[in-house]
Amino acid sequence: MATSAPPSKPHPLRWTLRGDGRAPGPGEVVRPEERMSWGRTVGLGMQHVLAMFGATFVFPVLMGLDPNLAILLSGLATMLFLLMTRGRVPSYLGTSASFVGVVAAVRADGGTSAEVTGAIAVTGVVLALIGLVVHLGGARAISAILPPAVTGAVVLLIGLNLAPVVAGTYWPQDQGVALLTMLVVMVVSVAGRGMLGRLAVLVGLVVGYVLSAVLDATIGPITAPNASGVVSTHPRLDLSAVSDASWVGLPFGTPSAPGLHLPVFSASAIIIIVPVVVALIAENTGHVKAVASMTREDLDPYLGRALAADGIATAVAGGVGGSPTTTYAENIGVMTATRVYSTAAYWVAALVAVLIGFCPKFGAVVAATPGGVLGGITVVLYGMIGLLGARIWVENRVDFSRPEVLVPLAAGIVIGVGDVAFKFSGGELGGIALGTVVVVAGYHLLRRIAPDRAQPGSAEPGAADPTPAVTRDDLSLEEEPPGPAAER
Repeated sequence: MATSAPPSKPHPLRWTLRGDGRAPGPGEVVRPEERMSWGRTVGLGMQHVLAMFGATFVFPVLMGLDPNLAILLSGLATMLFLLMTRGRVPSYLGTSASFVGVVAAVRADGGTSAEVTGAIAVTGVVLALIGLVVHLGGARAISAILPPAVTGAVVLLIGLNLAPVVAGTYWPQDQGVALLTMLVVMVVSVAGRGMLGRLAVLVGLVVGYVLSAVLDATIGPITAPNASGVVSTHPRLDLSAVSDASWVGLPFGTPSAPGLHLPVFSASAIIIIVPVVVALIAENTGHVKAVASMTREDLDPYLGRALAADGIATAVAGGVGGSPTTTYAENIGVMTATRVYSTAAYWVAALVAVLIGFCPKFGAVVAATPGGVLGGITVVLYGMIGLLGARIWVENRVDFSRPEVLVPLAAGIVIGVGDVAFKFSGGELGGIALGTVVVVAGYHLLRRIAPDRAQPGSAEPGAADPTPAVTRDDLSLEEEPPGPAAER
């Protein structure tokens, strides 16, 4: 069995200062092994924290688990991931959304939190073993199963699957603040000079946060839906939980959302939850491919490490009563917007997350971010995630004139974006998981029965072109507009 060993690379905890440490020039990027000045790196790390916080905090709540423990474990998981991938794959590991549906099915059957976390731990072990196989045998097997046509579709449906969260949860809470926050992010990301343009998400959040406080003080509370969809009159910015929260504490959770606890291994819960590993493989692979597309590096030798790291992190999380993890598309969106791929910023984010996990008061401040503000930010970030999938297609010249490519991808994307579910006895498969299965299985099945499949010289319709379709400086989301703005 062939072994694919990663090439020798710089130490994962050492970074080369990029230029003078300030914002890179037009068309330039900050690579994973580089960093900006520590002040700017800390600012970017905080932006990564803000990007991951909403989902990492909300998904445990939906699964009936402690969000503060999830934040703490996400920081530790990210550290493990960066070490295992030798600092070559800039990614943040937050709470996985793919488990929400199957966990709900387990609880509907009377499953306890301990049984849920036990099944999560087993799923992590399975993913870690798959990662080991990929690392020892090379990434070619995964590449054959998940070629660019498929990974592009998975990245796209992962990003656009989040659109209903914006439309149904965040945006309706305060449409005016959401619209203004979105405009601030858009304008600052394009017109902001130097570092300001690369902190557009953070600037948008601060502006929206302050604007919400000002509106509460001047025109009073808003009558609108809350995060649960219940219409009521309430302040946009509610800081009541901040005063009640302690400064330092262990994440033990509450009776309704337990924190640290030992798992229980239930066969019925394991059978329902473990199949989610298919979605985790596709998510991790899609994210690694997306990062490779942005950094213009061959990250295939690190795919096995990435899968194993996420698997170990998920297994450990389940073992102590926490939420499952996955590489986060939200943070890939931040990298796309900032063009800064330094893993130093992710270490800052991970350290901050650990501190937040032990500081309920700080977590309460961030958790108090008004829904309208989150709506304005996520509508930009989630869309950019989806476009990364489309860029994978373009750069690899995926041939959509072939029905065996077009049809399964179209069906899977609609299932993923529309959150379509397939229900069966004992649970259901839906959204990202079902869309991924349809894309992967449909693509390979239809290729086998395509009329020209057996013809000599017929090309793999979704195979990667070994030569990049564009150069590092030609990324469509990174182009500098002509004129004075190009002098930034």
